[in-house]
Amino acid sequence: MSKKRNKKQSDIHQDNTEILREDSFENAGPEEVAEEYEAVAMQTQDDSTGEETLSGGEEPLETVGEDTPADEKAPEDMGSDPAKESSPAEEDMNEDPEEEELEEDLEEELEEDLDEESEEDLDEESEENLEEEDTGRRRKRRRRGRRKEKKSLGKKPWIIGGSILGGLLVIYLGISAFFMGYFFINTTINGKDFSGKTVADVEDYLKEQVKNYELTIVELNNEKDVIKGSEISLVYKENSEVEDALKKQNPLLWVTSFFSKSSTDVRIQVSYDDQALEDKIQSIKAVTQEQTEPVSAYPKFDGSSFVIEPEVYGTAVNMEALTEKIEEHITEFNPTLDMLEEECYKLPKYTSESPEVQEACDAMNKYCEASITYTMTENVVVDKNLISTWLTYDENMQVTFNEDAVREWMRGFGSTYDTVGSTRTITSPSGKTVEVSGGTYGWSIDEDTETQNLINSIKNGEVATREPAYAQTAASHSAQDWGTTYIEVDLSAQHMWYIVDGSVAFQADVVTGLPTPNRATPAGVYSILYIQRNATLIGEKDPATGEPIYRTPVSYWMPFTWQGHGFHDATWQPGFGGSLYQSIGSHGCVNMSYSDAGTLFGMIGAGTPVVLHY
Repeated sequence: MSKKRNKKQSDIHQDNTEILREDSFENAGPEEVAEEYEAVAMQTQDDSTGEETLSGGEEPLETVGEDTPADEKAPEDMGSDPAKESSPAEEDMNEDPEEEELEEDLEEELEEDLDEESEEDLDEESEENLEEEDTGRRRKRRRRGRRKEKKSLGKKPWIIGGSILGGLLVIYLGISAFFMGYFFINTTINGKDFSGKTVADVEDYLKEQVKNYELTIVELNNEKDVIKGSEISLVYKENSEVEDALKKQNPLLWVTSFFSKSSTDVRIQVSYDDQALEDKIQSIKAVTQEQTEPVSAYPKFDGSSFVIEPEVYGTAVNMEALTEKIEEHITEFNPTLDMLEEECYKLPKYTSESPEVQEACDAMNKYCEASITYTMTENVVVDKNLISTWLTYDENMQVTFNEDAVREWMRGFGSTYDTVGSTRTITSPSGKTVEVSGGTYGWSIDEDTETQNLINSIKNGEVATREPAYAQTAASHSAQDWGTTYIEVDLSAQHMWYIVDGSVAFQADVVTGLPTPNRATPAGVYSILYIQRNATLIGEKDPATGEPIYRTPVSYWMPFTWQGHGFHDATWQPGFGGSLYQSIGSHGCVNMSYSDAGTLFGMIGAGTPVVLHY
C-alpha cells in the first residue's frame, strides 16, 4: 500500500508541475518557456527526493508496480537502466537551442500534460494507464534523441573530409617549400643525376671533377690520346649557372617530376691555358699522322645502269670541329671524346643515303633509256653504254649531258661512214682491179643536223632505228658505194663503159685530157650533174687578152664536176683511143665521137655515178 501511496503522491506532484507549466506557458515566448521549463524540472527533482526520503528509502516509482504483469512491459524497457535515463528537463537542456525544434518539443509536452489533467480523480484502478502513458513519453524522448543523433552523424563526413584535405594541403605545401632549395626528382645536370640535391651539392661535384679531370680522345683504329686538366691549368670558376637552373623550376609543380625527366645543360665556367690546350691538340696522333681526304658517294655506271658508289671516309681531321669538341667536352667534364662519333674527321659531302646522289643516278639512268640504231654497212648502236660516257655531274650532284661530246662522236661517225673522196676498189670489165680515190660522189653525213637529232632522241629516251641525216647520199653502203649502174673510164686505156646492173650496156673509145697539171682529167668517183643539148663550152680566161681561151659549141653536154669536166661530142678530134690524149688531149673533158656521145646521152641521167681511174 505504501508503494501505491507514494506513486499517487508523485503523480499528484507531477500534475501540479504540469499545471504550473501550463500557467507559465500561456503567454510566454520561446526563451521564457525554456527558462520556466527548467525551473519546473528542478523543482520536480527536489520534490521527488523528498518523497523518497519520506517513504523510508523505498525504491522510486519508476519501477513497474507490483500489480503489473511482467510480460506487459514494453520491449524497449526490458533492457533499460532507470538510473541512466535522463529526466525530461535534462533532455530539454541538452537539445538544440534552435527555436523550431524547441517549440516542437514543448508542444508535445503540453499535449501530454493536458491529457493527464483532464482526469479528475486518480485512483488505484488507473495506475496501469498512467504507467503506460509514462512509457509512451519515454519512447517519444528516445525517438527525438535518435533524430538529433542522425543529424549530428550527417555532419561528420564533411568535417572529416575537410580535415583530410587540409592535412594534405599542408603536406603538399611543405614539400613545395622543400623544393625551393632542392632540385626535382628525375633532374639531370650535364648528364648527371642530381635529384633532391642542392646547388652546393652540384657545385661541390663540379669542383671535384675539375680537380681530377682527364679527357680521353678516341681516334681511328682505336688510337687514344689523353689531355689532363693539370696539363692545361684547368680551374673551376664560381658562377650562377647552377643556381639559375634551380630557380627555373616551379616548386609548386614538384609532383610532375615523378612523371617526366628534366635535363638541364649548364655551361660550367672554367679557365685554362689556351696555348697549352692548343699545343696538346696539335700533338694528337690523328693530327700528326699522314691524312687521307674523304670521297663522297657518287653515281657509277656498272655496265647496266648507274648505281651509287659508296662514300669513303678518310683520316683527314677537321681541326675546327676537333678544337670545338675538345673545349666543349672539357667544359662539360665529359670523360671521353670519340672523334668519329663527334664528326671531328672531314666527312664526305655526300653519302649513300644522300638524296642528291640518288636523284643524280635517276637522272642519268633516264638518259640511258634511249637507244638509236644507225643502219650503215653494219648497225651502229647508240645506247646506254655510249650515252653513259656523255653524262657528268658537278660538285652539287647536278647532272650535265655533254653535248660537245656528242658532236665529237658524230665527227668520228662521219669520218668512218662518209665515202666522199675515200679510197675504193674497182674491177674493170677488162679484168683489171684498181683503187680509186678522190671525187665528189659518195655518202656524206650532215653532222650538225644529226648531232642535234641524236641529242634530242637521247633526252627524250627514244628507242629507234634509222639512218643519219645526209648532206649527200650514194647508191649503196657496200664497198662500191656507186652501186651496179655507173660509167667507168679507164684513163690509161682511153676507154669507157656504161654498166647497167653489173653488165656492160655501152662502151666506146675516148680522148681524155692532156696529161699536164692544168689539163689532165681528174681521177675519182663523181656523178653526172645534169645533161644538156647544144651547149657552148667556155674555157678559162687568157690573162693576156682577158678573153676565154676557147668557146666551143657541142651537141651533147654531160658534166660531172662544177669545174667544167664532162662528157661531150668532139667532132674536131681525128680519132679516139690509143695514145692520142698524150698529144692532142682535151682540157680535161672526156671527148667522144658525135654518135657515141649521142648514144650515151640517151642512156644516162643526172646522178649517174662516174668512176675514173688509171
